[in-house]
Amino acid sequence: MAELKVFATNAIRSVLDELVPPFERKAGHKVSISYNTTAQTLDLINGGATGDLVIATAAGIDEMTKLGKVIPGSRVDLASSVIGVGVRAGAPKPDIRSVDAFKRALLDAKAVAYTSSGLSGVYFAGLIERLGIAEQIKAKARIKPGGLIAEIVVAGEADLAVQMVSELLSVPGAELVGPIPVEINQVTVVAAGILTGANDSGAAKSLIQHLTTPAAARIIRAKGLTPAKNE
Repeated sequence: MAELKVFATNAIRSVLDELVPPFERKAGHKVSISYNTTAQTLDLINGGATGDLVIATAAGIDEMTKLGKVIPGSRVDLASSVIGVGVRAGAPKPDIRSVDAFKRALLDAKAVAYTSSGLSGVYFAGLIERLGIAEQIKAKARIKPGGLIAEIVVAGEADLAVQMVSELLSVPGAELVGPIPVEINQVTVVAAGILTGANDSGAAKSLIQHLTTPAAARIIRAKGLTPAKNE
């Protein structure tokens, strides 16, 4: 029996919550997962943290491969995610179907929550600059370094949470308004890679295979992501 140490992005947390327990029962392996943003995971691994498998943005996996932290050729794409807006359950859901409506919803909100180091938050910070509303939004922003941002709206500290759809859906007491308009959205590919210092690369590969089955694809889709098409 192997004990697999995994670093993973919160974007796929709800998927792993469903898929890892049956893998542990079937394969007989124990899986421990540390959830962080891709940037935080990169910092941990560069700082000497060790493990067997990393699940992060595809760009993050590629960067870790270049740095010698991930085995070349081990990257497998798992899913793709888009950015959405969440509210507290039962709260009014603003119209965000067009760019103008989305801007209006942000400006009308008393407070907007997003992450400072997660990919969605970094992208959103640049997006509000491009939309010309950065000053207004920053003045009422509720920002966390990482984690599940919809928890802030559930706590009543913000009206709107902006994060990956899969992360918004995973917070009890929060509801998804929808994805932000496609013309200003960003698609992020989530991928897995085996770390060069893995204690059991075979077990890590087995977990990746478990995450790319047709049954896994159904769960990935149910959690607000799009399964990757691995040929």
